[in-house]
Amino acid sequence: MKFLIAGFGSIGRRHFRNLLTLGEKDIVLLRSNKSTLETDELAGFLVETNLEAALAHKPDAVLLANPTALHLDVAIPAARAGCSLFFEKPVAESLERIPQLKATLQSGGGKAFTGFQFRFHPGLQKIKVLLENKTIGEVISAQSHWGEYLPGWHPWEDHRQSYSARKDLGGGVVLTLSHPLDYLRWLLGDVQELWSLYRSVPSLEIETEAAAQIGLRFQSGAIANVHLNYIQRPPRHTLEIVGDQGTITWDNADGSVRLFTAERDNWQQFDLPQGFERNDLFLAEMRNFIGFINGREPAICTLEDGIQAQKIVEAVHQSNQEKRIIHFA
Repeated sequence: MKFLIAGFGSIGRRHFRNLLTLGEKDIVLLRSNKSTLETDELAGFLVETNLEAALAHKPDAVLLANPTALHLDVAIPAARAGCSLFFEKPVAESLERIPQLKATLQSGGGKAFTGFQFRFHPGLQKIKVLLENKTIGEVISAQSHWGEYLPGWHPWEDHRQSYSARKDLGGGVVLTLSHPLDYLRWLLGDVQELWSLYRSVPSLEIETEAAAQIGLRFQSGAIANVHLNYIQRPPRHTLEIVGDQGTITWDNADGSVRLFTAERDNWQQFDLPQGFERNDLFLAEMRNFIGFINGREPAICTLEDGIQAQKIVEAVHQSNQEKRIIHFA
């Protein structure tokens, strides 16, 4: 198979290396040459700066690792050329051109996949099984907390100019850290209604929201709170789910899942597989994408999942702007 990677920042570089690890060596790069990262490892690989020239190499699949706001500028022409698509999350900065994307994919014959890599985390996969087995009974509530210090993400660049901080590139803490909105929907089902509150953090000197509080009600009746921020030190990414028969917690710091059930009246801990590394999430995700486009297995995270996550994000923005609860049909 031939792969085209659009964008060679930190995530594009990760996907490039993972494709090589998986034995895929027919790779073309589409770059703006604006990244400040070293490029020595690209020696021997085709690099294009023009989309038409890149698509002329007839890739089977295109990985959208460029800024969110530019995803569809590449994805729609690639779909027209018959390529399958891997969307680094989020799919786009808005839903406006999604109908055009879908129509083009249908006519071009390609498939599409969304890269929410936390669906491949062994801890969250364990939680999904526990919930499906009703291990803690009926889910009553959940809380997800994710805070990280934005200037520390990519120390080699000015965080104020990064896509995460710029409205024109699809930044902001809600869209950039939208993983909990996806994995809560994956674990608890579709959202019925939500509300949100934002605030800025002047010391960061960025134009987007830097902290958000989001309340969700799911069709199942479960309620959840999601807190996101760009300022927290040390970082924290945790999840707690409370049921009428017990509690489940997860901490991304060590990946562990803890389970308390009323029946056992004690805590059990489930640790990550020995030797697990963060990149294993991305490797598993890429294996699934390749298996999916080759027809060997279903996608763990479909284009529709990515679209639903974007709908939630847009409703979160709308709630903050209009200061009201947003209801889903």
